[in-house]
Amino acid sequence: MSTAEQQPQGRTEAPAPDGKKGPGLGWALVITSVAGFMAALDNLVVTTALPSIRKSLGGALSDLEWTVSAYTLTFAVLLMFGAALGDRFGRRRLFLVGITIFTGASAAAALSSGIDALIAARALQGVGGAIMMPLTLTLLTAAVPKEKRGMAYGIWGAANGLAVACGPLIGGSLTQHISWHWIFWLNVPIGLALLPLARLKLRESYAPDARLDFRGTVLISLGLFGIVYALVSANDHGWSSARVLAGLIGGGILVAAFVRHGFTAKRPMVPMRMFANRGFAATNATNMLMFIGMFGSIFLLSQFLQTVVGYGPTEAGLRMLPWTGMPMIVSPFAGYLADRIGGRVVVATGLAFQAIGLGWYASVVSTDVSYAAQLPALIISGVGMALFFAPATTLMMGAVKESEQGIASGTSNSLREVGGALGIAMLSTIFSSHGGYQSPTAFVNGITPALWVGASVLALGMVAALCNPTRRALAAKGGAPGAEGPRDAAEPALSAR
Repeated sequence: MSTAEQQPQGRTEAPAPDGKKGPGLGWALVITSVAGFMAALDNLVVTTALPSIRKSLGGALSDLEWTVSAYTLTFAVLLMFGAALGDRFGRRRLFLVGITIFTGASAAAALSSGIDALIAARALQGVGGAIMMPLTLTLLTAAVPKEKRGMAYGIWGAANGLAVACGPLIGGSLTQHISWHWIFWLNVPIGLALLPLARLKLRESYAPDARLDFRGTVLISLGLFGIVYALVSANDHGWSSARVLAGLIGGGILVAAFVRHGFTAKRPMVPMRMFANRGFAATNATNMLMFIGMFGSIFLLSQFLQTVVGYGPTEAGLRMLPWTGMPMIVSPFAGYLADRIGGRVVVATGLAFQAIGLGWYASVVSTDVSYAAQLPALIISGVGMALFFAPATTLMMGAVKESEQGIASGTSNSLREVGGALGIAMLSTIFSSHGGYQSPTAFVNGITPALWVGASVLALGMVAALCNPTRRALAAKGGAPGAEGPRDAAEPALSAR
């Protein structure tokens, strides 16, 4: 390693406060929770605004895909790199940089006069979110005494869960009653308020011997961009077109190079040896498949409720709450069940519920479907999603050594976001190859096979979940599943080392 990659002399990890020194728990909790809420909200806040954005700015289906995927893709591939930058150059300093980028990009998105400018601003939002989001947990950890961290992480996680639940509703309400621009303007005063508070109320901290994996970041970023670009472009240009083939082949080669880099580099972003761990590999496959099916389906269903059924943006957001809001109700029971019967069974059951819910939706969807006919599918899918999140994270944390939990959590969250981008691209390609926006009938013709594919992907995720080691197998190896889960369940990427 070069000298530039070494940890600066005299910089060490700041110890957790003892309750008498440093920033107060309250300020740290408020600042990091609000920042996490803001970044998580932008994953779904756009979905119910898509029809209005399309009417205002024009653009094809592929452009609508990129308004969502540009954010999730840059957020996903830079998430662990953002954490590593904070470890190396100062977490508070990079947190401020992330908020600044995110806030400025939000203003640029609100001021966009064309779809291309909006997509570029969304990509920049993802960069800011990728720097800001993982550092919320490291900064919170540095500010909170050990005996209070479980409570603090729980509140932080609840704020992020609330963002997922309220994203479609907030986006729909702002779009209908003001304009779609305000789903982005909303971030600006919040970001401007967070900047001085974070500068004054949070302590600076560094990780010892932190290093950056520039090569790994470039390889995976360009590789995933090539693959998603090809999927989004396939319907307009054809699978045999030069740009689609170049994206698939070039992206595949770069991803393969990233995998090789993970085996050969001294300190890679993602050590590939970790995938030899059956639990780690199975849980990551489960996470990615779940987000492919879920995000792609929500992207299309939020438009179906407005374009075909005729709900306004607010009504569409409200009617999606049985799905997106169910985790707020069911998640505590999911944790209890995971403790009693094991996370493997609970996660597999959750994915089975989601697959059944999407299949139900695909079987009843029509141009004149009533909300009563849709409601069972939404509730079943919502219960399934609620059964997934906390037990899946517990499985991940229990599958690796405590010293590897930071990188394991970062890898898991990155793959989830990548799965979301791939899901939108894949299901939208299926939608547009069978239907489109020409008429309600055309929309139904497109969304029906897309939902069946989403249900099939979730069923594959259930199979992947069952590949996790059983509790008996883990006990035989001397480990308890999820022993550190409650402490680290909310941590998206504490480090990229």
